[in-house]
Amino acid sequence: MISAGDFRNGVTFDMDGDVYQIIEFQHVKPGKGAAFVRTKLRNVISGAVTDKTFNPSDKYPTAFIERREMEYLYQDGDLHYFMDNETYEQEPIDSHKMDDNFKFVKENMICKVLSYKGVVFGVEPPTFVELKITETEPGFKGDTATNATKPATLETGAQIRVPLFIDEGTVIRIDTRTGEYMERA
Repeated sequence: MISAGDFRNGVTFDMDGDVYQIIEFQHVKPGKGAAFVRTKLRNVISGAVTDKTFNPSDKYPTAFIERREMEYLYQDGDLHYFMDNETYEQEPIDSHKMDDNFKFVKENMICKVLSYKGVVFGVEPPTFVELKITETEPGFKGDTATNATKPATLETGAQIRVPLFIDEGTVIRIDTRTGEYMERA
């Protein structure tokens, strides 16, 4: 059992026969009245996102999510194919089950495939990935005030902002949780 006061991003729990994952949460303590927890929830099976408020003392059973490490192979239309490294079985997963941070994943990367009672509902990419910049404008000396950035396209096609000193062909490290440039690799 988990109480609503212990909610964190990524926590999964069972409510009214459905399994929900917390996308965002906020503990609110108004000036008068009781505290409450405001959340944005995703139904892990249907993918529907809803907003809901909870009393911090509410308790719900924890849902156990299976996380299997699988290698991303390729994309064919709306399907992404993953291979289980232990059994070598391939599993197709629909594009709509992928989060926005999947744009940083390239072929042969190891990802975590999330499932509940055998039904796949999501894919977690590695926390940090190293990707090559395929396109960016040159930075010019004197363009900086403080922390100046420029747009760059990565080898996966994703767009991010990088410091001015980064050139095409540079391999950089990216935090997939935030989509931000971390450092040169």
